[in-house]
Amino acid sequence: MTTADGWAIAPATALLVLADGQIIEGQGLGATGTAVGEICFNTAMTGYQEILTDPSYAGQIITFTFPHIGNVGANDEDIETVNMAAESGIRGAVLATDITDPVNYRSTRHLDQWLKARGLSAICGVDTRALTALIREQGVPNAVLAHNPEGEFDLEGLKQQAAAWPGLVGMDLAKTVSTAQAHPWSETSWVWDQGYGTAGTPTFKVVALDFGIKRNILRLLTDAGCDVIVLPATASADEILAQEPDGVFLSNGPGDPAATGDYALTAIKAVIDRNIPTFGICLGHQMLALALGGQTVKMHQGHHGANHPVFDHTTGKVEITSMNHGFAVDADSLPETVEQTHVSLFDGSNCGLRHREKPVFSVQYHPEASPGPRDSHYLFERFTDLMRGAKAA
Repeated sequence: MTTADGWAIAPATALLVLADGQIIEGQGLGATGTAVGEICFNTAMTGYQEILTDPSYAGQIITFTFPHIGNVGANDEDIETVNMAAESGIRGAVLATDITDPVNYRSTRHLDQWLKARGLSAICGVDTRALTALIREQGVPNAVLAHNPEGEFDLEGLKQQAAAWPGLVGMDLAKTVSTAQAHPWSETSWVWDQGYGTAGTPTFKVVALDFGIKRNILRLLTDAGCDVIVLPATASADEILAQEPDGVFLSNGPGDPAATGDYALTAIKAVIDRNIPTFGICLGHQMLALALGGQTVKMHQGHHGANHPVFDHTTGKVEITSMNHGFAVDADSLPETVEQTHVSLFDGSNCGLRHREKPVFSVQYHPEASPGPRDSHYLFERFTDLMRGAKAA
C-alpha cells in the first residue's frame, strides 16, 4: 500500500474498534487475538510495567500518552500483581510508536516478548494525542483491540462486539483479581543492588483485604512493622476478626465499588463497628465511603497517571500523586460524621476521608507508587500511629 506521493504504508496488523463504529488502524504487538474493554489514558512517563500489571486496570485498555513505552524493557521485579494465577486483568495497550530495543541494566526481556508471554495484545502507530482528546471530550469509550499478523479482520463482528460490551458500571471485577485463599506477606521494599528484603520482628498484625492489591502496598506495610495476612475480597467479618488484627487494610482494585460492595460491605462495617483502625486505598477508599454511608459515581474520563496534585487539608500540603480510578466518592453524599481530607487540584473531586470519631481513614490515590517520590508515605505512618494508639488504649 502506498500514499498519493509514493510513500509505502505497512498494512494494518491491529485494529482498535470503538463502540460507535470508529476504526483506528495500527501495527500489532504482543499476543494475537481480540480483547474488549474500556479505553482509558495514562499520563505517566515511567513505570509502564507496573501499570500493565496493576490489577486496578482489569477490564481496561490503556492508552499511554508518553510516546516511548518499552525503551527500558521488562523484568521480573517490577510486577505489581500478587495473584499471578489471575494475572492483572488488563485487556490491552495502545502505543504511539513501536517498541525499541531495551537499554537498561535491569532489563531481562523485550517488552514485546513480555506481552506475548502474558497473553496481552497491543497496538502501536496510533495518534494517541487524538485518542486522548476524544476520551476527554466524549468520555471513556468501550472498544475491541484486535491483533492479527495477517491483517485479516471481521470488521462487522468487531463493531458488534465493542457495542455489546456492557461497560464497567455495575461490574464486579475484584473477585477476578483477588487471591483465592489467605496467605502471609513478608517481603520488604527494594534496595539498590540488594533487591527485596524480608521482614524483621513485626509490631502490628494487619489483615489486608485483597480487592486487587499491589505488591508495593504490601511491602510498605511490612516496612512499617506490620505482620501482614492477605485475605480474599470475599472474606467474611468472622474470618477477618478471627485473625485478631490490630488494623485492617482495604486495598485498591478494579470495577464498580457498588457492585463489589454487595458482598464486601458487611465485613467492612463490622470492622468499623469494632473500632479497629482501618486504612483504605483507591477501591478500598470507595468501599470505605460506601460503608460509612456515602455514594460513588462513574467519572467522565477517570484519573490515570503519576502527576496528579492533591491537597491535604490535614497537613496543608500539596502532594504529587499516582492515580488509577474511574469511579470516585461523591463528597456531597458523605454524612456529617465523615470529613473530607484530600481533594484533587485538577477537578476538585474527593481524594480522601476520615471518620471524625473512629480510627478510620482512606485516600483515593496510590501512596505506594512514589511519584513524589515519597510525598505520601506518611499515610502508612498515620495507619501505624492509629494502631499504636488503639493498642495503648
